[in-house]
Amino acid sequence: MGKMILDGEIVDNGWQRFEPGQLEEDGQSLPENQPVIVPLAYWQAHRDTLLEREAPVGVCLEPGEEPADLAADLPHLPLVAIHFPAFKDGRGYSYARELRSRYRFTGEVRAVGDVLQDQLFYMHRVGFNAFEVRADRDIHEALENGLRPFSVTYQGDVHDPRPIYRRRQELEQA
Repeated sequence: MGKMILDGEIVDNGWQRFEPGQLEEDGQSLPENQPVIVPLAYWQAHRDTLLEREAPVGVCLEPGEEPADLAADLPHLPLVAIHFPAFKDGRGYSYARELRSRYRFTGEVRAVGDVLQDQLFYMHRVGFNAFEVRADRDIHEALENGLRPFSVTYQGDVHDPRPIYRRRQELEQA
């Protein structure tokens, strides 16, 4: 499971993520006392059983699966992972923003898959707060150079929708 970035810090990843089809094909069962991230189809097929588990359950969205498919279940989920099969696939950015803005999801939104340092800042702006950086990349370098170098943004984002001129106006009026 390794290390990951959560809320700007490098932490141990305590969640086991299952790929689509992995549980059905391998006949593998979920570990009882460990947090797991399951594919959307598995969640939909086993929702009631998964909700009864003592260990937390998160759901992973693949490209083409919509946050709307989880909307009713979001209050029960501590985590939604969004899979990037390739760094150039931008649908996950829209999914994260939709989770935060439309559905007001306050749990963890985690980027998994082909996640690279250059994407982290932009991913954070649309609502991701957790990142599983690709295994062949240095996670410390990704944190320092991907999330921390920018202190000011001109446009609004999910954290503060006001553009910089509005933020300045409010500071001047205070």
